[in-house]
Amino acid sequence: MALFMPTVMFDRISSITPEFLEHSGIKGLILDVDNTLTAHGSQELPPDVAQWLERMRAAGIKMTIASNNMPARVEPFAKRVGLDYRAFCCKPSPFGLWRARRAMGVEKGAAALVGDQIYTDSLGANLYGIRMFLVRPMHEDTKPTIRLKRMLEKPVLERYYKKGGQLVEGKSDAVEPDA
Repeated sequence: MALFMPTVMFDRISSITPEFLEHSGIKGLILDVDNTLTAHGSQELPPDVAQWLERMRAAGIKMTIASNNMPARVEPFAKRVGLDYRAFCCKPSPFGLWRARRAMGVEKGAAALVGDQIYTDSLGANLYGIRMFLVRPMHEDTKPTIRLKRMLEKPVLERYYKKGGQLVEGKSDAVEPDA
């Protein structure tokens, strides 16, 4: 079950602060797209996420997108928000995460994945050996396959909370729990 556990769980991506990242030694973020940065299939960036991206850039945090979607979905979005990207990453395979981290030029120990799914994002980050910042999905999933995955994620989240994991809400200077 440990392979599925996030390092820290946040209510939204905008709850992750530069101070938290600095305290955690994170210099680069690998970002999922759908239900992490924007609504599933959307090309629009919510205002709080746009402000968050600017805060991260101002703090010198390197960022890149790593998505399982095809380039036709990811490229226009990445260009719109000014980020480099890797499409068709095949998460939970760690290969796409490796490519994304190397492209940012940060050491493995200074990288983290931010995503909304346990069986792709958390598992991929843990297989690769980087920290995983799980965010609550921005919107309710409508695809039956993703809704099924959300139901299967419940026992993992219950275990996360049982082991002392917390949900970080709002802008916080939270710290990572001790391993």
